[in-house]
Amino acid sequence: MPNHKVLLLHGPNLNLLGDRETGIYGKDTTEHINNEIHAAAEEMGIDCEIRQSNHEGTLIDLLHGARGQFEGVVINAGALTHYSIALRDAIAAIRMPTIEVHMSNVHAREEFRHKSVIAPVCAGSIIGFGKYSYILALQGLKELL
Repeated sequence: MPNHKVLLLHGPNLNLLGDRETGIYGKDTTEHINNEIHAAAEEMGIDCEIRQSNHEGTLIDLLHGARGQFEGVVINAGALTHYSIALRDAIAAIRMPTIEVHMSNVHAREEFRHKSVIAPVCAGSIIGFGKYSYILALQGLKELL
């Protein structure tokens, strides 16, 4: 059986993992986490392309470009989760299974983080498991594919 092709997107400020709020996000760098994601994806039979952008429009362009190239998406939209209707609309427009990811438990944090505008157009959400949230999302996405 051929490998599934999945796009994994890190949103704003996730390029600073390992340095940014380590009490919340841990000390592993984005590069280290990406290496763990790639290793787990390979074991699951998933070809995983990982991209990061601090720019809403770039993330939207990457989602649009995923059509016909990938079978599903895993996205940690960072703060855009809570207010980007444009990102929500892009996820809805691509019509492919998308899993929302957050490393921290957003419901145990500031109230403004409690609402996700992208959740209603995602197949599911994985939150609060640190870097393992990405791996759990890949496992869930594989089951959907």
